[in-house]
Amino acid sequence: MFLLEVLDHNDPGGEARVGFTVTKKHGNAVERNRMRRRLKEAVRLSAGFAMKPGHDYVIVARRELLNAPFDALTRGLRERIENKPKQKRPPAGSRKL
Repeated sequence: MFLLEVLDHNDPGGEARVGFTVTKKHGNAVERNRMRRRLKEAVRLSAGFAMKPGHDYVIVARRELLNAPFDALTRGLRERIENKPKQKRPPAGSRKL
């Protein structure tokens, strides 16, 4: 249904930030906006509390999201956020260009 990417931006006092991505290959504008609205509502209702402060979350929608039951979407999102291992940001000097 979706892909979840998490990044710790080393600011324990900061709020959790959420971004939503829906690419053009997953439908026309109406369908993409519907997927984005469903994801936003799922985060607002049930998954926002599970997000850790100081982390960035990017949720990438997949086409199956359009027909998935909303309760399955919220349950899946909450489980993924609670069980997602924390990724470490590489040191600034070690990034490849």
